[in-house]
Amino acid sequence: MKTVLVGAVVALVVGLLGTPLFIKFLVRKGYGQFIRDDGPTTHHTKRGTPTMGGAIIILACLLAYVVAHLVTLTPPSMSGVLILFLMTGLGLIGFLDDYLKISNQRSLGLRSGQKLLGQGIVGVIFAILAVRFPSESLRTPASMRISFVRDTSLNFAVLGGVVGLLLFILWSNLMIAGASNGVNLTDGLDGLATGTSAMVFAAYVLIGIWEFNQSCVRVPGPKCYEVRDPHDVALIAACAMGACFGFLWWNASPAKIFMGDTGSLALGGGIAGLAIMSRTELLMVILGGLFVMVTLSVIIQVASFKMTGKRVFRMAPLQHHFELLGWQEVTIVIRFWIICGLFVALGLGIFYAEWVVGTT
Repeated sequence: MKTVLVGAVVALVVGLLGTPLFIKFLVRKGYGQFIRDDGPTTHHTKRGTPTMGGAIIILACLLAYVVAHLVTLTPPSMSGVLILFLMTGLGLIGFLDDYLKISNQRSLGLRSGQKLLGQGIVGVIFAILAVRFPSESLRTPASMRISFVRDTSLNFAVLGGVVGLLLFILWSNLMIAGASNGVNLTDGLDGLATGTSAMVFAAYVLIGIWEFNQSCVRVPGPKCYEVRDPHDVALIAACAMGACFGFLWWNASPAKIFMGDTGSLALGGGIAGLAIMSRTELLMVILGGLFVMVTLSVIIQVASFKMTGKRVFRMAPLQHHFELLGWQEVTIVIRFWIICGLFVALGLGIFYAEWVVGTT
């Protein structure tokens, strides 16, 4: 528990104190956000606001993870290293996208195909390594079983070595792409993606700690959790949560800095990595229910326009629809935070209820 607390505090301090320094650096370089002309007109005042702030969130997570292990004299785990690799790799893809937007002075950076290719390369490497490096108990960081609140009987491994591995890679990349792009689409209003991500990471802190206390190594039994490194899962989640809260101080309305794709892709990747390593893959859909709602609004909008020529929403993603209805930005953000909190509470309730029912 000490490791988790140290990680959260260090990440919070780095995010809180490092962000204003990064803002000054970005202002000197002239790295400001380019705003779409076809978006809400209220966003035009944000033109030139420093972006790529997600780099501070990633840096805070990396530093906090290292410091936490140094302070407590505990070795890092392969699960923790792989989640950080996923976050950092996707963050680099987002950084390249943000940099191209700034240098070309347009709202488009990498093409969608290029971005998906980059995400895919990072995701494939992560998935392959995640089912390697077995521990003394022969557990690998990730499981080839599909999981909800724990591993289910649906196992890719039964299909054979190569076929099973390929299916697991596809499944992992589906979750990684879904989570990273979901957070990316939710970003767009001051503090929205940062605050909602912090809530989801907070949920994974609780899940990781609970799985550690009820792990099969510590408490063998029929309902114990066969998770390789639950304590490090909680640590990574705590680092990400602390970094988000520190960054939110400067990202809240009126935002002094935006996280950009650098941050949104990294945070989404972190959520997916935590879900895979904690064996809560399908539960992620509930915990990140707000991201699912926002993503579905884009899918519905595109599908409706292509099939009928009509739009369901005034603008997608969903948060911009409410902006065009006349809602104030702060009102939308706070109400979306409330919705996210309800999804997180529901997900945690389902996670705990499964354990309670299983032990009665």
